[in-house]
Amino acid sequence: MMLVNATNATATHKATAMFRVLPKMTKHEIKEYVSKIYELPVTQVRTMNYMGKRKRASGKRKLVYFKYRDFKKAVVTFDDSIQDLGLGVRIPELEEMKEEEEQQQLR
Repeated sequence: MMLVNATNATATHKATAMFRVLPKMTKHEIKEYVSKIYELPVTQVRTMNYMGKRKRASGKRKLVYFKYRDFKKAVVTFDDSIQDLGLGVRIPELEEMKEEEEQQQLR
């Protein structure tokens, strides 16, 4: 399960997150996974199945055909209690540490 996109709650929309999951996962499994592992209140799960793209590559002697893996996207909607998913938050202490490390590397 990989996080693709997340949006915070607004006045008209609830907080949502988009995950890329295995094609065999069901909506119930996704809901259980997010609620137990991340301890977030899930209200709705919507899924979309995608077929992997087919590609053609030409070599010196022949054409090679291949296909990317199939995947599934899951859009998870959270409860009204979740307003901010915490994305894009800057931690000043970590930024200072990174700046110090960069300065030491330049020396």
